[in-house]
Amino acid sequence: MAEGKIRILVAKPGLDGHDRGAKVVARGLRDAGFEVIYTGLHQTPEMIARAALDEDVDAVGISIMSGAHLTLMPRIVELLKAQGQAEVAVFGGGVIPEDDHPALFKAGIKQVFTPGASIADIVTWVRQNVRPQV
Repeated sequence: MAEGKIRILVAKPGLDGHDRGAKVVARGLRDAGFEVIYTGLHQTPEMIARAALDEDVDAVGISIMSGAHLTLMPRIVELLKAQGQAEVAVFGGGVIPEDDHPALFKAGIKQVFTPGASIADIVTWVRQNVRPQV
């Protein structure tokens, strides 16, 4: 089964200093059977995209609380595409106003989880929307 295991990079872009939610999500995804890599705080979009390439991931989960989601999240999608990883599913979570969701979806973000989303919701979404790269 290791061959078909979904690999997910969980990342904290920008100057956010709060990563408790990202760690909870990373652990929940790992406990659900996914391979999870957590990059830590203060990552640039370039660092996140490079880690996605180096780790050969199937998805990138972005945790953002800084309000810079309309800049940072689309930039990560652009960088992934530029390095040949357009198939990597990018999803995000944090304090992201609902009014901003359409712009994020248009930029290539596949899903946005807001405060109150459960780990079960995130796991279910990943199982239904992310496939391991062969």
